[in-house]
Amino acid sequence: MTSRSTQGSPAPAVAGRGGTAASDTVLRIEGLSVRFGGLAALNNVSMTVPRGQIRAIIGPNGAGKSTFFNCVTGVLRPTGGRILFEGDDITGLPPHRISQKAIARSYQITNILPGATVLENVRVAVQSRHHSWALFRHHRAYQDVIAEARTVLASVGLAEKEEELAANLSHGEQRNLEIGIALGTEPRLLCLDEPTAGMSVSETHATVELIRRIAANLTILIVEHDMEVVMGLAQVITVLHYGEVLAEGAPAEIQANARVQEVYLKT
Repeated sequence: MTSRSTQGSPAPAVAGRGGTAASDTVLRIEGLSVRFGGLAALNNVSMTVPRGQIRAIIGPNGAGKSTFFNCVTGVLRPTGGRILFEGDDITGLPPHRISQKAIARSYQITNILPGATVLENVRVAVQSRHHSWALFRHHRAYQDVIAEARTVLASVGLAEKEEELAANLSHGEQRNLEIGIALGTEPRLLCLDEPTAGMSVSETHATVELIRRIAANLTILIVEHDMEVVMGLAQVITVLHYGEVLAEGAPAEIQANARVQEVYLKT
């Protein structure tokens, strides 16, 4: 487990824990299970994520975090349970259908178009939402798309790099470009997989502040091993262990949980 300082404004107060109205629930997981042969990667996982919350999913390697993300974003079809997004059952839908539902994801390994400019990377994402029937045709005619892509780049701090090839960006800038690509699809739920992995201390600070800024208009799920990042960002933390929910609560509750300390935080 890594540890990097993430000084900045304190995390917002916990929202939506207990008594959350159905209309305020963005994501509801009911008894989610995934089996690979005799191995249970997820076993009867349930949780409710209210609108506007930053929810962290943590746990030891092999706890089921990636499997959980893959189910929510359509990469894996669960063997049991349901996934409801804003009340709609999205269980087992393919990734392109999940994206159309306004769920976006960044990946642990940077997933960009390295040979395209920074602007083109985000423009393609924006265009996929507005003009999917002609994704790579006549893109310069879509001035509204280009304007929106530039707005996204400004939001992730890359406005001055729009003509730079994505391959030439620093590692931290590439990770933030990937967040920009996700934002270009206009998500209401953003799933961030290890967003600060491999970053320097200064890059980590900048990305934490970026996530805080964009969280004003989004619900965010985040898988992250850096506990200072998690404790500084998350309003509620769900701890997975051997594919099951071990604990759930505010950061202070998770830090004080003896079982979590035993299986994860002290490892």
